[in-house]
Amino acid sequence: MGLSIGIVGLPNVGKSTIFNALTRAQNAESANYPFCTIEPNKAVVPVPDPRLAELVKICHPKKTIYATVDFVDIAGLVKGASQGEGLGNKFLTNIRETDALLHVVRCFNDENIVHVDGAVDPARDIGVIETELILADYQTIETRVARLGKQVRGDKSIQASLDISKQLLEHLGAGKTAFEFEDHKTDAAVLMFKECSLLTDKKMIYCCNVDEVGLQEDNDFVRYVRDHAAKRGCEVVKICAKMEEDLNGMTEVERAEFLKEYKVVESGLDQIVHTGYHALGLVSFLTAGPDEVRAWTIHRGWKAPQAAGVIHTDFERGFIRAQVIAYTDFIEHGGEAACRAKGLLRVEGKEYEVQDGDVIEYLFNV
Repeated sequence: MGLSIGIVGLPNVGKSTIFNALTRAQNAESANYPFCTIEPNKAVVPVPDPRLAELVKICHPKKTIYATVDFVDIAGLVKGASQGEGLGNKFLTNIRETDALLHVVRCFNDENIVHVDGAVDPARDIGVIETELILADYQTIETRVARLGKQVRGDKSIQASLDISKQLLEHLGAGKTAFEFEDHKTDAAVLMFKECSLLTDKKMIYCCNVDEVGLQEDNDFVRYVRDHAAKRGCEVVKICAKMEEDLNGMTEVERAEFLKEYKVVESGLDQIVHTGYHALGLVSFLTAGPDEVRAWTIHRGWKAPQAAGVIHTDFERGFIRAQVIAYTDFIEHGGEAACRAKGLLRVEGKEYEVQDGDVIEYLFNV
């Protein structure tokens, strides 16, 4: 499994610039006018994980494979997008299958960069995007209610599905997100959310795009976004898209010096990936050997057999046991052999909850 993040926002707020910076390649045209992105841009980006480099020093593998994040950058949305305005709701479809949404909000003034509504106003801008997402979900559920309303005449067993759909329709009609819908636990509700892949039920990460000055200290725009996100229980990252773009082409040493000059601990990519992992409750376990060092993404709390399934379904089906070494022990003692000799290799069974950074070897039989 991997993490998939859809990048949304108004036109000209820096979405494509951020996409270019995150992927460290000019894969998305970036221009000073609305709708410069006319097709969804997709990129698979390695997850920054310094632990793999340390494992490589010990194992000297033939190859190293990082966990990945899929970024999907869609055309800027405008008021009325759910009704076909601008480039229309065609682009909303492209983000339905993502795990989370990165909502880019412009948080700086620059008279040389036009704003689609004439002036920078995060409150208005966020409101436009969230309203369009809610309206798109309303249409999805409205269609579902109409369909179930016809089917229930011949199949009374779907009455519960129809009822919960009507409740959600009323909820969305009141301008509330699907994430705020209280009834997520009944069988009918679980089925509804699984089938519909609602936009406003996804984890939202707000991305404040600031200038160099705003990177040093929060301005009023950023403070508003942080307050709004806190009320919604959402995560916030603050990056300077232009600065991130400048990092393209730099060596690791140059990048580190550049970030240090701006007193930035993590690049925008690192911030967004780590925030996405935290928001979605994701962690990584590691496999290490002479053939391959690799990071595998799982949900926090997964048991050993379930985690084994991301390597191959046979690993889960024929799970026998997991041989586990804590990452810190593996590094400190220089590998599996020394850890085994010191009694630091643990044998875990089906009920073991895999921890972030566990170095694991699975034994299975099919």
